[in-house]
Amino acid sequence: MFPVFRQISCTLCKQNITRNKRFFKTSTSLNVFWERDDKGGYKDNRPPPSFKEKMRDGLKELKHEIALWSEEVKERFENDPLLIFRPGEVDVKWQFGNEESLKKWIVTSDSDNNEGFSKCSLSLTNDGKGLFSGDLSLRVPKDGRVKRAGYCNMKTIRARKSFKRETHLDWTSYNMLVMRVRGDGRSYLLNINTRGYWDITWNDVYHYVLFTRGGPYWQVAKIPFSKFFLASKGRVQDRQGPIPLNKITSFGITAGERHAGDFSLEIDYIGLEFDPNHTEEFAYEMYKMPKYLVAT
Repeated sequence: MFPVFRQISCTLCKQNITRNKRFFKTSTSLNVFWERDDKGGYKDNRPPPSFKEKMRDGLKELKHEIALWSEEVKERFENDPLLIFRPGEVDVKWQFGNEESLKKWIVTSDSDNNEGFSKCSLSLTNDGKGLFSGDLSLRVPKDGRVKRAGYCNMKTIRARKSFKRETHLDWTSYNMLVMRVRGDGRSYLLNINTRGYWDITWNDVYHYVLFTRGGPYWQVAKIPFSKFFLASKGRVQDRQGPIPLNKITSFGITAGERHAGDFSLEIDYIGLEFDPNHTEEFAYEMYKMPKYLVAT
């Protein structure tokens, strides 16, 4: 009887295990927010460099990376959190003045991705200021895919440490974005990228509009971080919230106004400021909606 009982018990155990398997995920879970790549489908068509080219380029950059690492070590010992900022003073993060300052920016347009005919560039003026200029074209390519065209963009290179280690910019000590610019009367879109670890946050960008006036005079624009709103792939999100200022990866400016023609934005500097009189955390009123009704 014992072998029979043992056989029946084993059979029942196998049935219980088989029955309980439905509570465990044994296959790859589906995620509706899964992103195929971190560039949203915009791929680099250039052929990858060979191993010999990688080694040659890597050795060229070794000296620069070691110097950058030594600066990190010095900053760690010399930096005093109490002296990072003072109320009312502008901490300049990006300023133009030489060719080296232009290497911190990437300039793209719709024509670079075969989605339009706009052209733009970032150069230095005779006074050593940055000049973001070009021709904005609203003409749509006749490929049956693109429905709307016309944008030019300048964006800072991803924040990183030495030896290509990616990092974030920490702006938690500030509450204002300060820019000294001279525009042409157009409106420009300011972009603060907060790409996180998970793919659902790869395209999270906080926007606000920079209004410029034409003429020969410079203007200093102070924009609170509380005014920026969240969007993803150009769509304003239903669920809003303040910027995670400790997760900034890059800053950009977009010329995408729906008026074709030349544009010109002269930039002196882009900085940060702490204004003790500004106490607003977030400018936009949010309503509590039923679960699963609001898109994140």
